[in-house]
Amino acid sequence: MHAHFTGHVYHRHSHDTYSFGVTESGAQAFTCRNAAHTSAAGMIMAFNPDDPHDGHTATSEGFSYRMIHIGPALVGDVLTDLGDRPAGLPLFTRPVLHSEALAHALRRLHLTLTGPASPLERSERLGTAIALAVRAADGRLPEPRRAARSGTESARTARLVKDFLDDNYAAQVTGADLATAAQRSRYAAYRAFRVVHGLAPSEYQRLLRLRLARRCLAEGMAPAAAAATAGFADQAHLTRWFRRCYGITPAAWAVSGISPPRP
Repeated sequence: MHAHFTGHVYHRHSHDTYSFGVTESGAQAFTCRNAAHTSAAGMIMAFNPDDPHDGHTATSEGFSYRMIHIGPALVGDVLTDLGDRPAGLPLFTRPVLHSEALAHALRRLHLTLTGPASPLERSERLGTAIALAVRAADGRLPEPRRAARSGTESARTARLVKDFLDDNYAAQVTGADLATAAQRSRYAAYRAFRVVHGLAPSEYQRLLRLRLARRCLAEGMAPAAAAATAGFADQAHLTRWFRRCYGITPAAWAVSGISPPRP
């Protein structure tokens, strides 16, 4: 959810999910757990499942915020992938959190969930946001009870992930697919790849898709068709990343006469 309210008043209610809201402008006042709270710009509201709360603007200008609801089972799955699941699920004892890193991660996750993005990118940003939320709640991330992984094992994991992406980058690859290919958890595979290659699996997948799009354009394919062939959501999605990485649009590339290297 992304909204701006000036006169709306939330009646007391609760959700069956964890709910994280980033206040972007103004301030929202609410009661939760028999106490009054205010979330101003840059602050984060964190509600546990079944936490009763209400809400209304605390300023005449109203407030804007982004809200994400994440099911408890999914939170548990992500924490399991980050290591051994701690006893029970996290309990947020403070309804308002102060963490620039978490606010940034939640904004990125929200944009990823509501805009064009690959399943792999959504999975990565979800894991980052949940890990940061747990850390912001109690000052730490539950330490996983796992044996130390050697550099050789990390290199092997990264190679298996890379080989899988090299063969399937245009498909709708998920974190679970990488876990199966690497025979590790999703986030163990993610960490190993990032350590070895210096970028996230989703970033590497996007680079491979851009390279395929360049080849398609050089062979005379229309930008919309090149976007579909390379696995982008649509032509606008391709154009945005093409411009970010190459400084020109796909259409400009197509008429430039540049021949991309063959893979």
